[in-house]
Amino acid sequence: MTQDAHNFARIRVALYTAVIADVLDALGLRSQVVAPPWQRLAGSGLLVGRAKTTLWEEIDTLDPRPYELELRAIDECHADDVFVAAAAGSMRSGIWGELLSTAAQQRGCAGALIDGAVRDVAKMSEMRFPVFARGTCPRDSLHRQRVTAVDTSVEVGGVRIDPGDLVFADVDGVVVVPRAVEREALAKAWEKVTAENHVRDEIRAGASAGEVFRKHGVL
Repeated sequence: MTQDAHNFARIRVALYTAVIADVLDALGLRSQVVAPPWQRLAGSGLLVGRAKTTLWEEIDTLDPRPYELELRAIDECHADDVFVAAAAGSMRSGIWGELLSTAAQQRGCAGALIDGAVRDVAKMSEMRFPVFARGTCPRDSLHRQRVTAVDTSVEVGGVRIDPGDLVFADVDGVVVVPRAVEREALAKAWEKVTAENHVRDEIRAGASAGEVFRKHGVL
């Protein structure tokens, strides 16, 4: 097991997007929450992993090389990657579905973040492969949308995502941790979660919320 894999296994159990957002705020990175709304359309729990980025565009002509770059991106995925589709929120077609989920899951991909529409939701739900998207559309992407670049910096919901950045997504939303602050952010997240556990225990034991906040500085 790689160090990354070991960390991701722990992270999925104990961390969540709200604590990550709080830590980034404290580090002065107050704009790392990707603009809502997001829908969890498959899977459960916390989706976390390294961004495998793809940039998409709408087209009105026949695509001479259909699906070429998106398939290449999936085939290049590593364990614990999150497939990121930067499609500018387009609902023109379902650019992600059951077969792409199957291929990504086989590569060890942790899940997908689709800034656009997906399809085959019922089948993806059966797979329990985590997928977050803007919504659904039953139309195929063929000759409607395509990938123009892989492993490039993209913008999703007002947040820049670079290849390898950490992507966190759960029922509260989506947060991106730049790789440059990853180590510090995760260390502070573990500290905050530990402090929150103490706060919770003390409140349940009868302490007032104000008293506990003054003691721990955590809310």
